[in-house]
Amino acid sequence: MASSIKPPFTQETARQKVKAAQDAWNTRDPETVAPAYTPDSEWRNRTEFFTGREAIKDFLRRKWSKELDYRLMKELWAYTDNCISVRFEYEWRDADTNQRMRTHGNEHWEFAEDGLMKRRDMSANDYPISESERRY
Repeated sequence: MASSIKPPFTQETARQKVKAAQDAWNTRDPETVAPAYTPDSEWRNRTEFFTGREAIKDFLRRKWSKELDYRLMKELWAYTDNCISVRFEYEWRDADTNQRMRTHGNEHWEFAEDGLMKRRDMSANDYPISESERRY
């Protein structure tokens, strides 16, 4: 379980935390993803700001109803005692237009002592890709 990996992080435990997050998000199940965050977790996702697990679940439901065939890759970028930064990319198909897309971005995570994420700050850019350009 991802919450069993607690700060202070080492390179190995930071990589494990990133892999656990990647695996959880690739389920595309808000009920699987949300327990990794504190009940009052603060998020910035692009231009959206919200707090708490229920808001996280609502956000993820909206996200994955629009971003079909979602597949994510996360890579450890940096870490400190209780913070991790990742670069990521994911591919998806737009539910409205059927256009394939790739998203590149960065996330900064801050963790509570119990290993749950208490803050997530995300920036990303999307661009269209063709079927032949898919990586995932």
